Amino acid sequence: MSSTAVDPTDPAFDLHRGGKMAVTATVPLATREDLSLAYTPGVARVCEAIAADPALVDEYTWVSHTVAVVTDGSAVLGLGNIGPRAAMPVMEGKAVLFKQFGGVDAVPICLDTQDVEEIIAVVTALAPSFGGINLEDISAPRCFEIERRLDEALPIPVFHDDQHGTAVVVLAALRNAATLLNRKLGDLRVTVSGAGAAGVAVTKMLVAGGVNPAEVVVCDSRGIIGLGRPDLTATKVELAELTNAAGRTGGITEALRDADVLIGVSGGQIPEDAVAGMAPGGAIFALANPTPEVDPEVAARYASVVATGRSDYPNQINNVLAFPGIFQGALAARAVRITEGMKVAAADAIATVASERAWPGGDDPAGPEAGQLRADAIVPSPLDPRVAPAVAAAVAEAARRDGVARA
Repeated sequence: MSSTAVDPTDPAFDLHRGGKMAVTATVPLATREDLSLAYTPGVARVCEAIAADPALVDEYTWVSHTVAVVTDGSAVLGLGNIGPRAAMPVMEGKAVLFKQFGGVDAVPICLDTQDVEEIIAVVTALAPSFGGINLEDISAPRCFEIERRLDEALPIPVFHDDQHGTAVVVLAALRNAATLLNRKLGDLRVTVSGAGAAGVAVTKMLVAGGVNPAEVVVCDSRGIIGLGRPDLTATKVELAELTNAAGRTGGITEALRDADVLIGVSGGQIPEDAVAGMAPGGAIFALANPTPEVDPEVAARYASVVATGRSDYPNQINNVLAFPGIFQGALAARAVRITEGMKVAAADAIATVASERAWPGGDDPAGPEAGQLRADAIVPSPLDPRVAPAVAAAVAEAARRDGVARA
């Protein structure tokens, strides 16, 4: 990209100059004794102890509180396949969010390959340096295989945030939306628009959280996903087997007819006449950025609860509500993987924080005096300091309950 793309008047460029993070020492290095303990000869004694008992690496190095943020630059934000170098500002941003909101150290790793086998081999080789792997902005369907195989191969948590972070926050938001609507999750008819990484994970997460899979309909760019379609990938066949028990066919208009909930994770625009076919008084989560699938003002005409992925509207479905606390809890429990139970626990914790008295201060849209759930605050503010500790505690407890904790 030409240097003419740089706008010196844009404060974003000024903020990013030199990068957004650095490595600092956590021990003193002022004297010869300091050096002899931090490095040679003292370090050798620690190395020998770890060689004799590899589990000691968690106690005597940064591994127990550090994750790798790994991308191939193939699906970065709404920018698409921009490559590893252009992805670095996003990965740096992810790393500083880990530290700010979860107290977790993170290292951005941008790989100059989009080959599935190479990515798996590189991450497997790097894994001893980290306590967890956060996969980021890797395009579907490759992301499914990469996560699955790394999860099977590595004794540490592997988490594709574009899938599961979104799904956790959506489940939390829908729990609270259902409460406001005086409905049970199992009674809701849900349409998911989008069958990429986020759409697949959202669908599975909602089912794990209590939504009736028979009442879920998933649409991709070609229409409703059902077993009668001949063009389905293996992942979409799995969705078809899980959902759409009535065998609906057609496009988004047919999918939305009498639906209580629309969850948009596609980026494609949904016409107002399709939205008008929904059951009245439901919920619309239009999560595409920067342009939601349904304009929020249009959505408000047909739904009682509206959420987007944007920070300038109420109810921002933001992954930062999930991933820092999920990894903080998983690392604290020394979990070997992140289970469905841990993700559901994270969603429950987020939902509970939103339903409690609002955090006193900051930009929480519910305000410091709010004492009950509101339609414009079904999830907490991304800056609410209560969220990550609540999620971490719930995730660690679930890890022990699910038998994947080592501590």
